[in-house]
Amino acid sequence: MAKRLSPAAVVALKEALCAAYWYKDDLHSFLRQCLSNPAVLATLNWDNYKRQIISDLVDYLTRNQNKHLDDLERLCYETSNISSFRHLEQLDGGAKKAERARIAIAHLRSLVEPHEIAQKEKDDLLVRRKNAADRLKANLAVQQKLEEIKTRYTALVTSLDVQGRGFGLEKLMYDIFELFDLDPKASFRNTGEQIDGAFTLDGTDYLFEAKWQQEYVDAAALDAFASKVRRKLENTLGVFLSINGFSPEGINAHCSGGAVIILMDGTDLMAVFEERIDLVSLLLRKKRHAAQTGNIYLRFHDFT
Repeated sequence: MAKRLSPAAVVALKEALCAAYWYKDDLHSFLRQCLSNPAVLATLNWDNYKRQIISDLVDYLTRNQNKHLDDLERLCYETSNISSFRHLEQLDGGAKKAERARIAIAHLRSLVEPHEIAQKEKDDLLVRRKNAADRLKANLAVQQKLEEIKTRYTALVTSLDVQGRGFGLEKLMYDIFELFDLDPKASFRNTGEQIDGAFTLDGTDYLFEAKWQQEYVDAAALDAFASKVRRKLENTLGVFLSINGFSPEGINAHCSGGAVIILMDGTDLMAVFEERIDLVSLLLRKKRHAAQTGNIYLRFHDFT
């Protein structure tokens, strides 16, 4: 669920609880199992009407969601998963009471399920990123080599030797692909500041190209690279690294159907050097996002 329960979900939760339990004893038993601190139930006036009791409890929890978010999430989850209404059907007018409960709970579920799914995806991503960072830090040899490559990259950033910077980036990218077991091909070729190469990731072959120039890489350069990729076998994709980014026109032209390349820039590379994410996770995240949305330029700082 979201980090705060929406106002609509608060109202829906109250209605669902009112409809789901006719007797206060049943309601009390259900709430006691849902709350981490059932003692809060003793602060409620159980001589009051059921609707008021529920309203007082939910309002108490929502006033400080930072403290009570786990209880709210558990309460929403357990309420929205009530599927048996026999306790209502046995009452006078039970069919009507049960139908009212079904409708109220279905409405609550429609509000909280999308948030639960989105939150789970965010939590899973955070776990994956943390695990990747932990694996990297636990491997001292990898960490030391990455620091060495980062030092070389920092020196290239301040270099005025354009041709030398191109050759330096060529060797640097080969070494970082090798560090992350991406089976880089030795046929990297340098022309000015353009680096060509190839590597393999997760059973897919990638052509790689990089440019280090002051201006954005434009649509023509991306077109040329995409054409190279399309001339290879069907399973081949491409990664284009532009240290200083890409023109909006170039990005938009390749975010339509049939894209065969993904893009990364200098900020993505720095995220790897600074151990905020490993290169494999970075590339797979970009590939998955491109496949799902068509956007081939998801930058690391836009990861959610």
